[in-house]
Amino acid sequence: MVSTASLRSWLALRAIRGLGDATVCRLVQAFGSPEAVLAASTDALMASGNVNASLAQALQRGPDHQTQQDINRELKTLERLRLSVVTCLDPDYPPRLRNIPDPPPLLFVSGALAQADHNAVAIVGARRATAAGRLLTEELSRDLASAGFTIVSGLARGVDAAAHRGAIAAGGRTVAVLGCGIDRTYPPEHQSLRKQIESNGAVVAELPLGSYPHGYHFPRRNRIISGMCLGVVVTEAAVQSGSLITARLAAEQGREVFAVPGFVKAENSRGPNGLIKQGAKLVENVQDIIDELLPQLDSPFRERLKDRAPQPVEPQPPVGKEEATLYNLLSFEPTHIDDLITKSGLPAADVAALLLSMELKNFIRQLPGRSYLRL
Repeated sequence: MVSTASLRSWLALRAIRGLGDATVCRLVQAFGSPEAVLAASTDALMASGNVNASLAQALQRGPDHQTQQDINRELKTLERLRLSVVTCLDPDYPPRLRNIPDPPPLLFVSGALAQADHNAVAIVGARRATAAGRLLTEELSRDLASAGFTIVSGLARGVDAAAHRGAIAAGGRTVAVLGCGIDRTYPPEHQSLRKQIESNGAVVAELPLGSYPHGYHFPRRNRIISGMCLGVVVTEAAVQSGSLITARLAAEQGREVFAVPGFVKAENSRGPNGLIKQGAKLVENVQDIIDELLPQLDSPFRERLKDRAPQPVEPQPPVGKEEATLYNLLSFEPTHIDDLITKSGLPAADVAALLLSMELKNFIRQLPGRSYLRL
């Protein structure tokens, strides 16, 4: 736990204009503490090779009076909201994140980071995900969390939310990385999901308290998502999706990049399909991810995964004639019940009963609006 006095110094360093994240971390590592950096002479700061004369003088002056008042308010808010702060020197700081080119000096945390989060996988994708994409994301997340991986994502609508929910459903850990201040929830309708994440992991942010979720915050936020993890999985994404930024950052950071292939004409498949053409690992099931990550894992975790019980055999399609007729009319895209009634030629009451029977057998899933898809 960072002391209030030390945190004040960290916040003061962060407030110096022109001082980037990587430079802050290098300075603190060189001088041993943020207090020592702020107390160092101009000559000593310049001799460290991390700052020029102008920045050394700014560090000597320290924050102005208004900034010091802002820091005092921030410290009071952190205490009131019972939020914690992890610095790049702390043992709780994600170890893989510390090794990226520009690690955030500070992470504001609600919930708690844990040692188990060292074995993390990010799952990201489209905000406007298809029903099939959300279901597949939940399935991959649930299976990875069941195997012992922490699932990292960005709390956004669509794929991100499905990734968090899959981990929670498995009783596993999940971490959400925000593109706003830790005292905000974005999107606001995910407040309930956020509380579940805090109970099963952590919500983290690097931005100062009160920071609004501006669009330009998210691409930079994505380096934290990829930096925390062994690899990044993209399940659905358009060609201009921010998820592809996360995948690019992951590759630059030396992380594994995975992608789920999709129908070539579907807009949300163009991103993953493009990644696969560029060399991303093609994912059909969770074992494709685990097999690729095994060499990077510590020996005890690797042996546990090797000894895992085999995955349950997927259920066979319905064998009854009428059930089989309906099942064959369904795909991995939603089909409305009215279309099934028309195409099957069966009575509406029979179709409703057969669909319920297949849903109970876990062959299909009903979606809002009385649409159905295969599992």
